Amino acid sequence: MVSSPHEAMHRIFQEYPGLFSRVSEVLGVDIPPPTSATTLPTDLTEARPVERRVDTLLRIETEHDGPFVLAIEAQGKKDPRKTASWPYYVSYLHNRYGLPVLLLVVCQDRATAEWAARPIRIGLRQWQTLALNPLVAGPHNMPVITDVAEARKDLALATLAAITHADNPDVGAILKTLSAALRDTPEAIADPIVELTAQGLGNRPAAQQWRNLVAVDTSFYKSFMSEEIRDEGRAEGRAEGILLVLEARGIDFPDETREKITSCDDPQLLRQWLSRAATAATIEEVFTGE
Repeated sequence: MVSSPHEAMHRIFQEYPGLFSRVSEVLGVDIPPPTSATTLPTDLTEARPVERRVDTLLRIETEHDGPFVLAIEAQGKKDPRKTASWPYYVSYLHNRYGLPVLLLVVCQDRATAEWAARPIRIGLRQWQTLALNPLVAGPHNMPVITDVAEARKDLALATLAAITHADNPDVGAILKTLSAALRDTPEAIADPIVELTAQGLGNRPAAQQWRNLVAVDTSFYKSFMSEEIRDEGRAEGRAEGILLVLEARGIDFPDETREKITSCDDPQLLRQWLSRAATAATIEEVFTGE
């Protein structure tokens, strides 16, 4: 299963371009809602052998203020090279499209967000030729949504908020709220949210909480990734059940056996082991026939 917080933090804007107007409102910047949005090529490579690629690039249309270009960068850690890359992106895009350009940086930790929010100034001490002020969304300013009704009002914002708060001690409550908000949501809307959230949590402990919630709360979703998430949740539940049965019945087993059970991802095999664990006299009988 693909698990990439980097992808989720910017790809969510491809899925829901209108999300930016709500995020900008949260960030205290008055940007009108879009009337339309078009995904643009993200390759900023020039004819010369210099390759630069922005994560997500959108042309946003507004009703009264005209169009603008929105460049979105997902930033997992501090990277000094961005002080050169980001001004290049903005100036290149302005030159290419002839439109105003905004840069939004999405982060999952406060230190990176604070670093990304620093203005980038190019020029001399006496005169600044260029000043870049990125908009930054992260755990320091994204809302903590633990009310189901609030999450349902804006599922895209709730999803981004959950991703940016992946390391929040209360992430379990945040994810439970999002999961509950999806229960009566049409599959076409819920599937991308299930997948983006899984990607955004990466390999953090919260990712397993999300898998377990999806396995219970969103059992009717059929997308490839949500099916995989549910299968993982069921497999881990059966593995834990086998271990609990063996321990409750006083059947000893080595660490190698525990590893064999917990690392198994075959639902049918786990089901057989669980059935045998209920009656086996020894650990060997659980694996009879293998």
